[in-house]
Amino acid sequence: MSTRFADKVVLITGASSGVGKAVALRVAAEGAAVVLGARGKDAGEQVAADIRAAGGRALFVATDVTVEEDVARLTQAAVTEYGRLDAAFNNAGAVNAFGPVSEIEESGWRADLELNLTSVFYGLRHQVPALVAAGGGAILNNASNLGVVGMGSVAPYVAAKHGVVGLTRAVALEAAEQGIRVNALVSGAIDTPAFRSSMGATPEGEAAIAALHPMGRISRPEEIASFCAYLLSPEASFITGAALAIDGGFTAR
Repeated sequence: MSTRFADKVVLITGASSGVGKAVALRVAAEGAAVVLGARGKDAGEQVAADIRAAGGRALFVATDVTVEEDVARLTQAAVTEYGRLDAAFNNAGAVNAFGPVSEIEESGWRADLELNLTSVFYGLRHQVPALVAAGGGAILNNASNLGVVGMGSVAPYVAAKHGVVGLTRAVALEAAEQGIRVNALVSGAIDTPAFRSSMGATPEGEAAIAALHPMGRISRPEEIASFCAYLLSPEASFITGAALAIDGGFTAR
């Protein structure tokens, strides 16, 4: 396994399961000290414990990314515990409101924007100064494939994720001269607990979603994690302001 994250500190939100957990395990195995943020305390603590048991360094901080004070505290924890911040993966997100736009309540609209877009703004707002203090680094924001294409019945989520792509590009331009790269992850369906509890809850549901991907399947979290690790590493040193797809061809249609 590579040691490209040796002496690096990486912050990850939504880190208690799914892609966030997979990325945490991957970068920790490559030498990073990992600071994990999530609402699920027990699950988050377990991920941190697993990393430490494997000889890595990890700290879990209970975090609600829709609360700016929590996001600020998470970022400060990285600097306090490990002395710096080198990379961040703003991964937390979920669909709150389903149905035609005419039937979605304002509360559902606001919930999707707060969790999927405003949370990324909070992250960038506190992560960029920390990265500047460390001499530069990388940020990756999870925009999903619905950050670049549309889908009915989840309009607030689609709007929020499109906003993540725009926010990513704007901050990439602001921070480029300070040695900070900012990119957006465009991912297709992933075999995570969240997927299994919703669209993949039945074989028929999983097959329908898999059929939307030209490769005929959904991805494994480990596949996404390897791509994320690359984008967060110095190996991707000339990539910024991009919305990059790892989606089995979903957005190529």
